[in-house]
Amino acid sequence: MTRINFRKLVTQKEFLAILNHLEKEMGTAICIEDIDGKPLIGINSDVRSYRYPVNLSEEIIGWVIGDQKSAGIAALVSYLAQQQQDKKVVVRELLEKYEEIDLFQDLSTQVTASLDVQEISRLVIEEARNLINSTSGAILLLDDNTGGLKILWEYGQIRTITEPLKLGHGIVGTILQSGNGEIINHVCADPRFMEFQTRVSSLICVPLTSKKQLIGAIVMCSETPTTYSTKDWKLLSILALQTAGAIEKALLYEQSCTAAQVAQEQAQQLQRTLFELQHTQTRLIQSEKMSSLGNLVAEVAHDMNNPINYVSGNLSHIQQSTQELLGLLQLYQQHYSQPALEIQAVLDNLDLEFLIEDLNKMLSSMILGVGRMRQLALSLRNFSRLDQVEMKPVDIHEGIDSTLLILQSRLKPKERNLGIQVIKDYGKIPLVEGYANQLNQVFMNLIANAIDALEESMISCQWPVTTGKTTDQFQILITTAMVDSSWLKIQIADNGPGIPDSLQKRLFEPFFTTKPSGKGTGLGLSISHQIIEKHGGLLRCLSQPGEGTTFCIEIPVMQSAFKSANTVITND
Repeated sequence: MTRINFRKLVTQKEFLAILNHLEKEMGTAICIEDIDGKPLIGINSDVRSYRYPVNLSEEIIGWVIGDQKSAGIAALVSYLAQQQQDKKVVVRELLEKYEEIDLFQDLSTQVTASLDVQEISRLVIEEARNLINSTSGAILLLDDNTGGLKILWEYGQIRTITEPLKLGHGIVGTILQSGNGEIINHVCADPRFMEFQTRVSSLICVPLTSKKQLIGAIVMCSETPTTYSTKDWKLLSILALQTAGAIEKALLYEQSCTAAQVAQEQAQQLQRTLFELQHTQTRLIQSEKMSSLGNLVAEVAHDMNNPINYVSGNLSHIQQSTQELLGLLQLYQQHYSQPALEIQAVLDNLDLEFLIEDLNKMLSSMILGVGRMRQLALSLRNFSRLDQVEMKPVDIHEGIDSTLLILQSRLKPKERNLGIQVIKDYGKIPLVEGYANQLNQVFMNLIANAIDALEESMISCQWPVTTGKTTDQFQILITTAMVDSSWLKIQIADNGPGIPDSLQKRLFEPFFTTKPSGKGTGLGLSISHQIIEKHGGLLRCLSQPGEGTTFCIEIPVMQSAFKSANTVITND
């Protein structure tokens, strides 16, 4: 306890003035001595004087010597001494509170600036190490599920002190199980820890509590004999208060980050699942569409093929029979130059030479038409190729030509269609390993889309006459060329209005279409993209508004080579 200076108290000017006044009023001389009998004020010359004690908290700190009237003086001095002592206690407590508040604010500024549990623990332990004499220390975190204690930050040989790290076991676990912290200045003498084999002499353990719930502890230890005080306890309690709040906030932040990450992963998984569902749906639609289209085309080709074969087979006989009849007619003309009057009348009504010439031309035209019909039926059969279930060498040029033959009616001028010119710039390319019917479907989708774009520009009059453009300027350019020895590039370009940048990013999305309502399903480009990807290739759209659109296909010539290269890359 802080003691007052008794000599300083009784020798103050104010006290001396009061004492002189009392001596005059009482008519007596007063002597004041310290506890050892050493005079402080006046000299005791009267052996008959009385000695009255000056008390401070039931302890004698000096004497007032005089007659019987001096008892009141002793009581007054005791009162003044007690007041002085109380002032010192208040000042000391205020100073300690100020130090605590200053420490509280300084540490609060540091730990609240961090949301990292490890960083908070390091700051607190370093502050505790500076304030409290110790050789080791740690901040522990309690696991509610297992009752275990995890070290967040430590210095010194704290592990040998705290083991086993479990609530209710070992020194720290036993202290925390009681719910209160402790100061133990003689560890080895404490009967609870007789089995404790460490060299620790003293320790302080303060719990970390948040919302009246235990979340951990701060432990400070000293291997050398140390007497931890209540002040040390208060300082560590302030640190524990700040630490508990900061750690709880940091743990909540970590939990929120983890929850956000889990939510993000779940959202990504849902997005992947949605994409897979859309992909599966598109594939099912593609398969159904291909099956229906293939069956329809195959049936049409088959139905056309039978009558075409019949007509084609009989046309040659008709032509031969016609030539024989015409030869017979010529013989009659040579040998019977003067026919009967009835025959002559018929000949006069007929232009026999023109009839013979026209008949030969009609037969030739019929043979040519049947040939074109046979070619169309063959193209339809090649387009469907339903009998191919495995990859086979495909003639790309043949597939494009078959597609153009099927679409030729849409290329010719009619009504508001001014006609579309197709320019083919075929390079020297090998057969490509793939599925012919699927590749033909891609060509069909891309060329049909180009025709749609050009027709739409014609309808909307985006090619005004004043610009000098004529009908032969509506064009589709088809180019094939080798990129290198193993990759082929196919480009289908039109000189239509082009596609805005905002729409190009969504062209290959399932069910997205730029066509008016009722004129497109939004599956053509999506299916084409998947088919080219299935062949290990790439389908891109290159377009600028007002400058036309180009769809570029790049596919490997040999699928086996592509898969082998892709496997090597994946393994790396």
